[in-house]
Amino acid sequence: MINTSAQDRTPLATALKKYREARIVPFDVPGHKHGKGNPELTAFLGQMVMDVDVNSMKPLDNLIHPVSVIKEAEELAAEAFGAKHCFFCVGGTTAAVRSMILSAVKAGDEIIMPRNVHRSAINSLILSGAKPVYVNPGVDDELGIPLGMDFEDVRAAIEAHPGAKAVLVNNPTYYGICSDLKAIVKLAHENNMLVLADEAHGTQFYFNESLPVSAMEAGADMSAVSLHKSGGSLTQSSLLLAGENVNIGYLNAVINLTQTTSASYLLMSSLDISRRRLALFGKSISDTIIKTADYARDEIKKIGGYRAFTKKLKNGRDIFDFDSTKLSVNTLDIGLAGIEVYDKLRDEYDIQIEFGDIANFLCYISDGDRSRDIERLISALAEIKRRHGKPERTRSLLKAEYIAPEAAMTPQSAFYAETETFPIAETAGKISGEFVMCYPPGIPILAPGERITKDIIDYISYAKEKGSSLTGTQDMDVERINVVK
Repeated sequence: MINTSAQDRTPLATALKKYREARIVPFDVPGHKHGKGNPELTAFLGQMVMDVDVNSMKPLDNLIHPVSVIKEAEELAAEAFGAKHCFFCVGGTTAAVRSMILSAVKAGDEIIMPRNVHRSAINSLILSGAKPVYVNPGVDDELGIPLGMDFEDVRAAIEAHPGAKAVLVNNPTYYGICSDLKAIVKLAHENNMLVLADEAHGTQFYFNESLPVSAMEAGADMSAVSLHKSGGSLTQSSLLLAGENVNIGYLNAVINLTQTTSASYLLMSSLDISRRRLALFGKSISDTIIKTADYARDEIKKIGGYRAFTKKLKNGRDIFDFDSTKLSVNTLDIGLAGIEVYDKLRDEYDIQIEFGDIANFLCYISDGDRSRDIERLISALAEIKRRHGKPERTRSLLKAEYIAPEAAMTPQSAFYAETETFPIAETAGKISGEFVMCYPPGIPILAPGERITKDIIDYISYAKEKGSSLTGTQDMDVERINVVK
């Protein structure tokens, strides 16, 4: 049970407020000196922001070794999210995922994971030297999206790799698809493996029983939670949650290997304030989000042609559950790629959605969305279908969002190998030394150590043609790629 009287406190934000009211004369960093040294920036951001953009000091604690107000704020967050421990992360959930993996596996260790992970997970393998054991997610033939991990596929991977140290699970995927996390945790723990959860998109799971199970409730050992995505905190602020079986001292040491020693108090105080709001009002907030998303799904269905994902997708296997706060929509039946709808919403209707890929788009819904905003989105989608829809073109559109990789080398070996550069179109059969991905969502089409195939080359070409934002290669135009010699 959450202690609501304790959760009503914001120790770090309160300490910052007291510091501001004390009118301290600063002879420390940052050099803008409460904004007086940079009036243009102060005019842009506001005096309050500049007053609380401060350096670590005794009254305000220090993130790399918290002993007072930051420690209290982290303890309150741990209680609110049902964890044994919580660490504030100011490098985004990328930093939380990296720390989670680096603390669980080292060079040569195996880690079981789905291939449709965020690039931060594979980056962590490059840094650690651990070996991925990929469990290919299911693929919905109609939607073309990668799904969750089938429990039986995870079981097979564990049986084939009994020495693996950990299992990583997306909870949920970017599209809102969840695996059977409780069953995976039970099986992994029976085989002495840690369970790590990438919950970048699962903040609301902790505050509403009608949503999929959260990692901590399922018994996972660590979870990376993007509080800034759907929990209201500032961009780049996240939480790393840990359970009973984690060596907290070692995890803290790993976090401090890569986390800044100049942590932003703007980001940390936003975590403190947002945690309080979720702990006290999270149920009603998530109820509102679900209601808004359900309404949008119903209205989009009435337009025809679009297909909004719902819980009806659940199959008990690779779609074990679905996050109904996510407004994921397939566009192929109107003859447009998801990225084409994304571009038209932004360029013609001044509506910025989260992302579009070759078959779908995603709108992130929060309790900050007004009913008139939702109506504007629905009207725009109806107009886009009427003005630009080309149903006869549907068959020519590429469907598959996921191509199962052939891992020929470990990510670390390939990333640090001697490479040579070729036009991507000429690389079939070669081993990639770098990433190619659409961002967002940041799930690699190709990762270091994977063999390049014709299907992958065709996918990259198609994604570029449709206007997807490709990244990952040293070549900023994503025309050439480094391959292993």
